[in-house]
Amino acid sequence: MKYFGTYIPQEYLALKINYCRQQLELLPRVSMHEFKVRGKLRDRVEIGNHRYSLGTQAGDKYYKIMLIRGELEEKLQIYEAIWKHNFLKPVPEYKLPEITRALNTGYEKVVLNKDFFNSLKEDSNKNYSKSSAYAFNGINYRSAAEREIAIFYTEAGIPFKYEPEVWFNGMSKPAFPDFVLLIPELDMCKFHEHCGLMSFNNYVRDVTLKCGTYAGAGLLLDQDVFFTYSSDDVSLDIRYLSAKLNAVVFGTMINLNR
Repeated sequence: MKYFGTYIPQEYLALKINYCRQQLELLPRVSMHEFKVRGKLRDRVEIGNHRYSLGTQAGDKYYKIMLIRGELEEKLQIYEAIWKHNFLKPVPEYKLPEITRALNTGYEKVVLNKDFFNSLKEDSNKNYSKSSAYAFNGINYRSAAEREIAIFYTEAGIPFKYEPEVWFNGMSKPAFPDFVLLIPELDMCKFHEHCGLMSFNNYVRDVTLKCGTYAGAGLLLDQDVFFTYSSDDVSLDIRYLSAKLNAVVFGTMINLNR
C-alpha cells in the first residue's frame, strides 16, 4: 500500500471503517467444518446450531456469507491499523447516509450507483493513441500522472473505470471521463478529470466545455465531479489527489445528506 498507507484520506478512511463495522453487524457468523459420510470427509457450514452441506442451497448461501465476512474482517483490520498508526484519536462513529445522485442523459435520469458503474465499459476512448510506456494492469494510460492515479485508486481499494463511454444531456456523441469511481461505502459514483495541459488554450477551452457538460447533466462540480491538475513543470503530487478525494467524499456526506 505504497500510496494509501502514506497519504491518508482521513474522513474517507473513517467512512471505510464505519462501513466494515456496520456490515459485519448485519452478517451472521458462519464457520466451516469437516465431517465423515461413509468414510469420506466432506465440508459443511455451521451457523448457530444449524449445519448445512456444501452444494445445497442453504449451504452455498452461508458459505458465500462466510467469505464476505472474512473479506470485511480482513479489510477492517488493515484500515484500523492504518488509522491507529496515523491518528491519535478514536475513529468517529456514525451511521452511513443514504444519498442518491443521478445523471441526466437527455432521455432519462440514471442513478449513479453500482449498477451504473457496472454498465460502463473500461477504456472505451479509441480516438487517441496511448503509449505502452504508461501501462498498468493491462491498460495504457495517456500520461505518467494518469498511471499514478490508477495505482493510487487500486491500492486504496476504490473500483474505477478508465475513460468509459458516458452519455450526457445535450450531447450528440458520448464523452469519455478520465476516471469514473465507485465509492462502495456510499454506493455512489464520482467523476474525476485530470488536466495536464492547462498551458494550452485549446485544452483550457475543452476543460471549460467539460465543466458545462457536467453541470448541464445535473452534476455538481467538486461533489459529483472533481478535477486535479499537473503540467510538464509540476508533476502530480498524490497528496493532492488524496486531499481532493477526501474533500469530495466528506463534502457529499455533509452537503448532500439532507
